[in-house]
Amino acid sequence: MKKKKRIILLLIFIIPIVLVFTANYSIEKNAENKTFSNSSDIKKNKVGLVLGTSKNLKNGRINLYFKYRINATVELYKKGKVDFILVSGDNGNKNYDEPTDFKNELIKNGIPENRIFLDYAGFRTLDSVVRAKEIFGQMSITVISQKFHNERAIYLAEKNGISAIGFNAKDLSGKYGLKTQVREYFARTKAFLDIIFGVEPKFLGKKIEIK
Repeated sequence: MKKKKRIILLLIFIIPIVLVFTANYSIEKNAENKTFSNSSDIKKNKVGLVLGTSKNLKNGRINLYFKYRINATVELYKKGKVDFILVSGDNGNKNYDEPTDFKNELIKNGIPENRIFLDYAGFRTLDSVVRAKEIFGQMSITVISQKFHNERAIYLAEKNGISAIGFNAKDLSGKYGLKTQVREYFARTKAFLDIIFGVEPKFLGKKIEIK
């Protein structure tokens, strides 16, 4: 009986580790040769999907993940690699609006307002990529975020019948970057399980044509 308990406890310990490893390996392997850090190397897509994040940190400082995604988006648009920008992020309450923060900053950087579309229901990366297809009618997209995030988004997109490549915004290193990398391991595991269990976006809704 004791041996059986030890085996059960061992499995409880090992299975999550194997799952985390498998999810991360699968997502990284799947994204090989599909993310680009040089805008000259990436093919053109009609729509660039920018994955949202908060504009400011809790201490009030600018979130560099936000800043670098803005820079990447502007570069890609000005190089003619995308015609339209779809900003997908969280707008869970009236005091928190990722898409509008991105839109305002993109306009300041010279992207015409009529080239920017907002998805206020991009609560998770899964929601963002699936809604790009189901609501905004895109079967082929360029995802714009940091490389680790692009890899996960590409995996989710392809598993939902979307052709996707990624343009890598500048990443962060040091303590802040390390915390994000640790969280990403678990976010990838969640994405892997979402595909296995057929999880769908929180909201769909009325279709919006990008033109």
